[in-house]
Amino acid sequence: MAENTTFFDIIIIGGGAAGFFSAVNAARLSTMKKVAILEKTTKVLAKVSVSGGGRCNVTHACFENRDLVKFYPRGGKELRGAFSRFSVDQTIEWFRARGVELKTESDGRMFPISDRSETIVNCLLSEANKYNVEILLQKELQKIEKIDDKFILSINETEKFACNKLIIAAGGNSKSSAYDFLLKMGHNIIPPVPSLFTFNIPGNPITELMGVSVEKATVKIEETTIETEGPLLITHWGMSGPAILKSSAWGARALAERNYDFFALINWLHNRREDDVFEELKSSKTIYNAQLIVNVNPFHLVKRLWQFLLFKNGLDNELRWADLSNKQLRNMAHLLVFDRYHVIGKTTFKEEFVTCGGVTLNEIDFKTMESRKVKGLHFAGEILDIDGVTGGFNFQAAWTTGWLAACGSIESTLKMEELK
Repeated sequence: MAENTTFFDIIIIGGGAAGFFSAVNAARLSTMKKVAILEKTTKVLAKVSVSGGGRCNVTHACFENRDLVKFYPRGGKELRGAFSRFSVDQTIEWFRARGVELKTESDGRMFPISDRSETIVNCLLSEANKYNVEILLQKELQKIEKIDDKFILSINETEKFACNKLIIAAGGNSKSSAYDFLLKMGHNIIPPVPSLFTFNIPGNPITELMGVSVEKATVKIEETTIETEGPLLITHWGMSGPAILKSSAWGARALAERNYDFFALINWLHNRREDDVFEELKSSKTIYNAQLIVNVNPFHLVKRLWQFLLFKNGLDNELRWADLSNKQLRNMAHLLVFDRYHVIGKTTFKEEFVTCGGVTLNEIDFKTMESRKVKGLHFAGEILDIDGVTGGFNFQAAWTTGWLAACGSIESTLKMEELK
C-alpha cells in the first residue's frame, strides 16, 4: 500500500444521518475494527440540524410496516423487508437506550422531547466519539478503485484512503454527474430530480392570503392520477403544507417532465363532492336567507379565504343568500371543489432538500445493503432511489438502511438479531 494511503477497516462516504448511523453502529458492533467517515463539507449532520424547523423529525409513529411503506413514492416494496429488520420501534428504542426520549405529535411525527435537533446531533456525535469513529472533514472523493479485495479512495493526487468495506451514504444530489463514480463501478443510476417542494403560483392574487391555512384539503394534479390530501398553507409565493409536499413527492418525476409548469386543482372541502356541496349551499340559502353571504360561511373556512373565493366567483359581498341563483350556487360549488391554479416553478421546502432517483434498487441486497455488482460495497440513505413524503419517513429510511449497511459491512452472514 502506498505511503500516502491511510487504511481503515470500514469507510463511510457521507456524514449525514445514514452515514453516521452506519458508522456508529458498525464501530459499536465490532469494536476491533477501525471505522471512519469521510465528509466533503466542513460540517456533519447538516440536514439533521435543520430538519423539522430545527427540532428534527426523527421518525413517524407508524408501527405496521405494511402501512409504513405506503409513505414512500419510491422504494416502498424494498423497504418492507428492511423495516422488518430495523423498524420504527427499534429506532425509538435505539435513541431511548442512549438517553434520548421521543414524543409523538398529533399528526404522528416524532421529535426529541427537548424539541431541539441538537439532541439528536449530540447523541450521534457522542456515539462516534465513544466508539472511536474518525470524522474526516473536507474529504471530497475524486475516484474509487477496487484493487484485489480493497477499495482505494482518492481525495487528490497525494491523499488516499483504503478499506476492506465501503459504505456509500453520500445523500441525494440534483446533478446526475455526482453519481458518475458509481457508474464507473458498474451501477445504474436513476436520473435525480427534486422531491418535497412547494408550488409557485406567480402573480396569482391568492398569494395575498399568505399565512392562511386549511386543515384538510385535497390536491389533484391535472392530467395525472396524482391526488393527495392534508393541511394546505398559502404562502407569499404560492402553496405549501403537507398536501402540496405529498403531491410533489408522488409527482416528482411527472412534474419534472412538465418543467414544473402544470395546473393544480384544489378541493378546499377535502373530499366533498360537487353535488353534495351544491345541495348544502341550497340549504344555506334557505336557512340564512336574509344574511349577507360574506358573513355566513357554512363550511367554516378562514374568513379571508371565503371572501377570496366569493370574489373569484364574481359574487359581491353585499349580496344576501336570498339573492343567489341556482346557477351561482352551482358555480360556487364547483369552485370550492375544483379550484384551478397555474403552477409555474417550485421552491425547496425550507432547507430539507430531497431527491427522487439514485442507485437502482434491484442492484442492492436489502438484507445487508450490499451491492450485487461489487462485493464489499454497501449503500445507505438517499443515495438510493428511495424517498418518502414529509413527516419523518426519510429519516426512518436513513436509520434502517444505515443499520443494515452497518451490520452487513461487519458480517453479512450473521443474523441481524444477533447483532442488536
